[in-house]
Amino acid sequence: MKIRRLRLVPVAALAWCTAAGATLVPAASVPMAAAAWSATAVALVVLLRRAPRRPLVVVVVLAFAAAAVVASHVALAQPARTALSALAVEGGRAVEITARVVGKVERRATTGQLVFDAQASRVATGPVALAVDLPISIGVRPDEVDRPDDLDVGALVLVRGTARGSDPGERVVVLVSASGGLDVVTAPSGLAALAGDLRDGLVAATRGLPDPGGGLVPGLAVGDTSRVDPGLDAAMKSSSLSHLTAVSGANCALVVGLAFAGAALLGARRGVRVGAGIAALAGFVVLVTPEPSVARAAAMAAVAMLAVALGRPAIGVAVLCLAVAVLLALDPWLSTSLGFALSTVATASLLLLARPLAAGLARGMPRALALALSVPLAAQLACGPLLVLIAPTVPLYGVVANLLAAPAAPVATVVGLAACLALPFPVVQSGLAALAWAPATWIAATAATFSDLPGGQVAWLEGWSGLVLLTVLGAGVAVLLAVAPRRAGSPRRRSMTFSPVTVSRTLAGTVVAVVVGASAGGAALTSVAGPLTLPSAWAILACDVGQGDAVLVRSAGEVALIDTGPDPALLEACLSRTGIGRLDLLVLTHYDADHAGGFEAVIGRVDRVLHGPPDTPAHRSVLDRLAGGGAELVDADSGMQGALGRATYRVVWPRAESRAYPPGNDSSVVVDIRGGGVPTSLFLGDLSASPQRAIVASGLLDPPYDVVKVAHHGSADQDPHLYATAQPAVALVTVGLGNDYGHPRPETLDVLEQLGAVIARTDREGVLAVWLTDQQAQVWREHAVGVGPPG
Repeated sequence: MKIRRLRLVPVAALAWCTAAGATLVPAASVPMAAAAWSATAVALVVLLRRAPRRPLVVVVVLAFAAAAVVASHVALAQPARTALSALAVEGGRAVEITARVVGKVERRATTGQLVFDAQASRVATGPVALAVDLPISIGVRPDEVDRPDDLDVGALVLVRGTARGSDPGERVVVLVSASGGLDVVTAPSGLAALAGDLRDGLVAATRGLPDPGGGLVPGLAVGDTSRVDPGLDAAMKSSSLSHLTAVSGANCALVVGLAFAGAALLGARRGVRVGAGIAALAGFVVLVTPEPSVARAAAMAAVAMLAVALGRPAIGVAVLCLAVAVLLALDPWLSTSLGFALSTVATASLLLLARPLAAGLARGMPRALALALSVPLAAQLACGPLLVLIAPTVPLYGVVANLLAAPAAPVATVVGLAACLALPFPVVQSGLAALAWAPATWIAATAATFSDLPGGQVAWLEGWSGLVLLTVLGAGVAVLLAVAPRRAGSPRRRSMTFSPVTVSRTLAGTVVAVVVGASAGGAALTSVAGPLTLPSAWAILACDVGQGDAVLVRSAGEVALIDTGPDPALLEACLSRTGIGRLDLLVLTHYDADHAGGFEAVIGRVDRVLHGPPDTPAHRSVLDRLAGGGAELVDADSGMQGALGRATYRVVWPRAESRAYPPGNDSSVVVDIRGGGVPTSLFLGDLSASPQRAIVASGLLDPPYDVVKVAHHGSADQDPHLYATAQPAVALVTVGLGNDYGHPRPETLDVLEQLGAVIARTDREGVLAVWLTDQQAQVWREHAVGVGPPG
């Protein structure tokens, strides 16, 4: 690629950096705007007086001008964005907000809430009201919406609840929790209503089609994932296919291309063809709602159409840079949107990397296969570092999965979109939806197959360090594939041992070897070789998941998990390290995030769930998603018994007939597990002192216990008499290092020490394992030397 095609990269880069800085630190937007306008003026003077034909000076003028516009936008918007401070809406104060829905209404998987963006027009606190024009985000429980069928893009709503300020860099000003309910004042009308009807019509047309393909058709066609099964959603993410249901550049390109080609077949002139493409693009954006990726793709397509209309070649990178600069000028808060960044980086990778990668791959495989592999490989190399910020894993089979899904994706998209537009003709719509079902089913089967393969997700470093490391690895792979090795030639060429090509390939090969070796070794230790790092005889294993509970119990090949910890990635790492793929029993003691937040890691992997009483729709949603993965749900009740391998378990608490303790910590499921090689154990969940005293008084304990999992991470709210009754030989404290609660508390540790219990804690000692040897409990600590009996 000629270097002049990259001239607009500094324009987009400076606009992006300025937008990020101004939105993250709004107070700096005014001086940034002044500095950028001044620099623009100076550069413009230089351009007009001294270098009228120097492209570099033109680029400098455009870059500073773009930065000035972006910073000015933030500065001018800031007074209105801070207007709510006069009403002091934060701090739990009740507010009433009138707003227009502008974003897709989506159900949050973890809480069950409906979440969407809106544009507020009126905010009231008590008798004081203020007219505003501000972007907000609203979360509401489905049962709090008075007319749920009318809640869609374009609806006018009245929200009652509480509000809190958003984080710096977010486009929305406040996050509203509609705890007091949400009324739909007026339903969507005009184009918004038509678009909503079309989307709903496609969803309805696919309801009779077999899942998972039937539920995937609306997602592939118009980005509506409401019918995508949670298990399929997880499989799409793990196999790197989730981008197919996020409407972006590929969809926009198909729509514009079809409209342009259709107009050309009718013999229309160039201007008419361009007009048809832009009209189709505008309609498509209204249909799918302007998400960041759609906005980027639409802006790029519009600029490309303009270039066609003017008779200028649409140079890809220049078009992308111009589209990015325009979008950031219109909405600077896109600069901190990960979706916008992923979409932009993916497009840039296809423009810059795909062709060199195809040429490099063609040196060792058929050209057709090389071309097919180059597109998903370029996208994964570019997007992988950003995706690590979401989940610290790398999909090992992502490129191959995308290669297999690629032929089906455009067919499902185009036919599904045609089915969407065929709403007035039900028979035609049903037929088209059925045709789209076949390629959608192929994509779903591809996702399920690759997500089930062993080692599909390679663990990676978290945060910015993981981003940098994966970027370095991706750059090394790109150099090795795209830069052709030096050919043997003349003696003079053979003597050039340190040519730039040789040096670059050597450095790239070294980097790739080091990073792959280190990451593969780390991945092996947390997966295939993981069990070798743990005592093979363990019967109880407390995972190190930070401030939370996730304890495994094993007997005769069957495994139970007591709670899931706060983070699916941390739980997945522990399960991979132990080599456990299937759970016979999940005990979900209660629904606090530190005990149930990681449940997504075990969806589809659990046979039976023994759970405490759910209290909210969010709690019920957790159970519904586990049941959707094939788990049997069982309400825990005191006295209930069951088998785990050769061991037996018994529910000690809660007592169903007792209503003294509401759902939550004090209704945690407490289980007694013993026999079959498992040390006699008591797992106390997050019980406080009051229910602990009730358990002792009920006579439900059967001491002495080899192991007691200390309640509530060793908080101070404990009943010493319970521990004295239990007589623990080993006290397991599942707690996070440096937590904000001061757990475990010294007074609780003193009680355990006075009883002679050996204290093992995950914050300082990492993973903990316990097993029996000659009927005596043995304790192993990941960060301690030696294994021995308690005491």
